[in-house]
Amino acid sequence: MSRWKRWLTALCLLPGLMVSAQARKAPVKTFDPLEWVNPFIGTGGHGHTYPGASAPFGAVQLSPDTRLDPADWDGCGGYHHSDSRIYGFSHTHLSGTGVSDYCDVLFAPHAGELRMQNGGDGKPGYGSAFDHGSETARPGYYAVTLKDHDIRVELTATARVGLHRYTFPKGKEARLIVDLVHRDQVLQSGFKFVSDREIEGFRHSRSWAKNQRLFFVVRFSRPFVSHGIVVGNTVMEKVRDVRAEKLKAALSFGSKGGPLLVAVGLSAVSVEGARKNLDAEMPRLDFEQTRRRTERAWSQELSKIEIEGGTADQRTIFYTALYHTMLSPNVFQDVDGMYLGRDLEVHGAEPNTHYTVFSLWDTFRALHPLLSIIDRPRSSAFARTFLRQYEQGGRLPVWELAANETECMIGYHAVPVLADLILKGIGGFDHAKAFEAMKASAEKDHFGLESYKALGYVSGDREGESVSKTLEYAFDDWCIAQVARKLGRKEDEARYLKRAQAFKHLFDPGTGFFRGRMEGHWWSPFDPSEVNANYTEANAWQYAFFVPHDMDALLRFHAGKEGLARKLDGLFAANSRVTGTQQADITGLIGQYAHGNEPSHHIAYLYAFAGQPWKTQALVRRLLQEMYRNDPDGLIGNEDCGQMSAWYVLSALGFYSVTPASNHYVIGSPLFPKATLHLGRGRTFTLRAEGEGPYIQSATLNGQPYLQAWLDHDTIQQGGELNFVMGREPNKAWGAGPGREPRTAITESLILPVPFVAEGTPQLSGPTRVALDMAEPGAEIRYTLDGSEPGPHSLKYAEPFTLETSTVVKAVALKEGFAPSGTLTAPFTRIPKGRSLQLQGRYSRQYSGGGDSALIDGLRGGPHWRLGRWQGYQGQDLTAVVDLGSVQTIHRIAMGFIADSRSWILFPAQVEFEISKDGVIWLLVGTAAGPPTPESGVKAQDCMPIFPPSQARYVRVRVTNPGPLPKGHPGEGNPSFFFTDEIVIE
Repeated sequence: MSRWKRWLTALCLLPGLMVSAQARKAPVKTFDPLEWVNPFIGTGGHGHTYPGASAPFGAVQLSPDTRLDPADWDGCGGYHHSDSRIYGFSHTHLSGTGVSDYCDVLFAPHAGELRMQNGGDGKPGYGSAFDHGSETARPGYYAVTLKDHDIRVELTATARVGLHRYTFPKGKEARLIVDLVHRDQVLQSGFKFVSDREIEGFRHSRSWAKNQRLFFVVRFSRPFVSHGIVVGNTVMEKVRDVRAEKLKAALSFGSKGGPLLVAVGLSAVSVEGARKNLDAEMPRLDFEQTRRRTERAWSQELSKIEIEGGTADQRTIFYTALYHTMLSPNVFQDVDGMYLGRDLEVHGAEPNTHYTVFSLWDTFRALHPLLSIIDRPRSSAFARTFLRQYEQGGRLPVWELAANETECMIGYHAVPVLADLILKGIGGFDHAKAFEAMKASAEKDHFGLESYKALGYVSGDREGESVSKTLEYAFDDWCIAQVARKLGRKEDEARYLKRAQAFKHLFDPGTGFFRGRMEGHWWSPFDPSEVNANYTEANAWQYAFFVPHDMDALLRFHAGKEGLARKLDGLFAANSRVTGTQQADITGLIGQYAHGNEPSHHIAYLYAFAGQPWKTQALVRRLLQEMYRNDPDGLIGNEDCGQMSAWYVLSALGFYSVTPASNHYVIGSPLFPKATLHLGRGRTFTLRAEGEGPYIQSATLNGQPYLQAWLDHDTIQQGGELNFVMGREPNKAWGAGPGREPRTAITESLILPVPFVAEGTPQLSGPTRVALDMAEPGAEIRYTLDGSEPGPHSLKYAEPFTLETSTVVKAVALKEGFAPSGTLTAPFTRIPKGRSLQLQGRYSRQYSGGGDSALIDGLRGGPHWRLGRWQGYQGQDLTAVVDLGSVQTIHRIAMGFIADSRSWILFPAQVEFEISKDGVIWLLVGTAAGPPTPESGVKAQDCMPIFPPSQARYVRVRVTNPGPLPKGHPGEGNPSFFFTDEIVIE
């Protein structure tokens, strides 16, 4: 080649070489999930989230408070997007709960004249107007401008320290109120001014957590020039150390303006613990450095799942959901390992292993299974926390908050979390100790467990929410049985497998629903859309499918796959009207499916068990698109400490944990073209979805055809690639058929359900036809009418029979290959002529526990109580009106009321009253012609309205011939409305 040709060639190549050099110098844009997080999602509507700054799973949640009343349901997170005033910035918040607490230690910067009150009464205060245009929020950072004071507020946080940066206007006195009175009841609080740059203090309070303890140390970037303690409207100056129930501190920093940094270290242990946390996590006050460090921590956590494709809104919803799953549980331990235990004593443990805020009724379903995939070490730390709480409190947590067991919700759902980890082979905690703790929780005698163990189910006349408790206890017991099997505990396995079938006792084949039982009778009248005392935040429709551990049994109940699919179709096609108790949690309705609350979360995936996975695919995609939005009102219900968002994360990936502790996930409809799970140690699991539409056409796993509608946990953890081909029309062959459909089944230690009374009321006013039945096909019923125990040689039930006198019917079910069922004991009581009791007023008959005649329980003899809960007439104070008539002589009556309820009892004669020494109220009740309603013309003052004080849990009314209540009466200490066998009418 000649010289000029070589020169020409080089000249032609030069632009490419220059571009390559420029490309090497240009920064490569890396994946940054923080760009796709919108912390304002869920701050409107009923989401109950907060927009402020927190580190992943951090003990500090530094956020603005726009709500003052802790009883304000939509103010549970302290902030609501519909508000226009900020009262300050507190350091602890709950993410999406349905009960209020936290919002501790409020800092309220303001400028100019000293404001000692928050201004919530409309008068000038340290609160300020703001607009959303001035707000910025991203993981670990929040900023807003306080319009009334012209102050720019910026917040960031480490795990245990909150950092504020206030930029004050020049020429006005820069002021700061530290408010320890804010929100819930203060038990004791204190301040100590250590220097002109540091103060310390504590706040002990009562709310949802009955004894919350919080200590703090505050440091300032510049000295305050004056300070005082605010008690009421008075400022006490030159006070350096004070303790009182209601305290605020007022500090001034001069009028030079400019930034002020305020660092606040928190501890549940001690002031010294708070100081150690502050020294370790923020040795110098550098706002930008702290913000960057926390953002890096968030980026590391959120990068555990990397998605590609989808719309901007879908990416934002996804990463905000993932962000919400990492706001709690929260670190509850100082940097030196000290923590406040469940016994409210200080203990020590390995640092960064003790947590709080376990909303387990919600989070066992999806949050904890998600974290078992992407954060095994932290899941182990949660397990160690559970075991410490068991050692210190005698049982596993139910809904633990700040070392307090709130007893909120039902079940013992720390069990499925532990079982899920054990069965997935996740270590880092003592599996044998965990099994011991599981059994300890399951063997208590509270919350219906006593009747659950004795009868095989929770009886509706002994415990509220009996159906939900029975079904959820059964699932928890199945989890215990799975761990027993893994540990080789055969006797325990058999025992808990039998308990795991408790749901069978409550299935009514006549209606196809799980129903409340009382002495063998179904709770009546029955409306599956009604929210009532038998179900937890739900109705019979929404609990009709909670048998995730034995779907084979549910299939049998509904005559196979087609029957179950029809039942599911009925749920989604039903009228969305919900009757009975007004339940704010029941939102996001499609038919009677309610995505806004947890009992429904698994249901869309059940079509796969019925051989129709394409319906699961269509419904899941619809829920992903309709129930979540990139908007403050973007969550259809409470976030519930990450559960609502965990459903979205798993479902958008393409699978869901229908049955925790089974190691299987049911496949739905992947939302994104590509999602990569970074599992640690260099392993990844990638899910790809090619094509448009919600329906799976085909799938391959690591290049091989994949035909199953479920996915094994080990398959994910081993790493690999699952590819889906999607389409707009269903492929009804994929995922359907034997071996392809998910399955759960109890095949050992099988039980027979207890027979039930299918026809016949327990009160006999004349000859009454009685029919018996049971839910197991092919079983026979043997019964007695003389009170003796039934057996194989007792009367064989073949057809209904007639009762005319008081009789106790006892029956058992028998079937070859099964042990005999438990015994049905159903008393039938003859009502003598002339005896009656009527209720007047607007109330739901469902809450009379079976109708007016069911209240005449004194006729039965022996201790017996009928649960009667009333749904009040909405819009009025009237809860219940009981008319005892005008011709009967009433010897005695006893009724229990919810504190502060309003009810009237109408008597035929006037009686005297007094307050007894034990706090029971004896009432004066006037004669009246009818209930105090506008329609009747009776004035309320003609009757005696009952307002039981908080210390009197039981209200007793006596007319003549007084007699004490039976010993151990269940109404004592129970906040439910009871009628009892104290009613005697002659």
